[in-house]
Amino acid sequence: MVSHSELRKLFCSADAVCFDVDSTVIREEGIDELAKICGVADAVSEMTKRAMGGAVPFRAALTERLALIQPSREQVQRLIAEHPPHLTPGIRELVSRLQERNVQVFLISGGFRSIVEHVASKLNIPSTNVFANRLKFYFNGEYAGFDETQPTAESGGKGKVIKLLKEKFHFKKIVMIGDGATDMEACPPADVFIGFGGNVIRQQVKDNAKWYITDFVELLGELEE
Repeated sequence: MVSHSELRKLFCSADAVCFDVDSTVIREEGIDELAKICGVADAVSEMTKRAMGGAVPFRAALTERLALIQPSREQVQRLIAEHPPHLTPGIRELVSRLQERNVQVFLISGGFRSIVEHVASKLNIPSTNVFANRLKFYFNGEYAGFDETQPTAESGGKGKVIKLLKEKFHFKKIVMIGDGATDMEACPPADVFIGFGGNVIRQQVKDNAKWYITDFVELLGELEE
């Protein structure tokens, strides 16, 4: 059992920090926001809750929700233009502080690349450090499915990305920060998991995470000490 002070040391000496995006880096769940624009909010929100609780395999839940939403390219662009995601308080400062310390910051999301890249640009995170699902569209802009080859399109996908990052960049210590069950499952291969409940508290994560925070200020404080 790793003590809390050891976890804090690991966080402060990490060479890469990976953040989940929906309900962690941003306040919303991107797929639910997309569902609102497409007029199927309630049904999709219910499915998201089931998926986050770990009740449904991730790919099945994603397929089911997207089949209901059927988002066009124009609707995705409208979401970003008219209802851009709201950054969680403290995330901008935390990412910036990590980058000043030469820590690589990655965004790993079961959400959609077009939305996550928009978030990344606000945080000065290069798009090469973004791992998320790609929506596919027909030439006329209508929904044509999603890229099922992305690791983030399946259960355990976030862990696969972290394993890939370790192999590619030879990171010694990777920290994963997120609100959901899929984030907690990514440790291992992540060396430390920090549960985040600043936007939504998922009981399973709160009960099982060795380190649980509700405000990014706490992590900023660790880096200042």
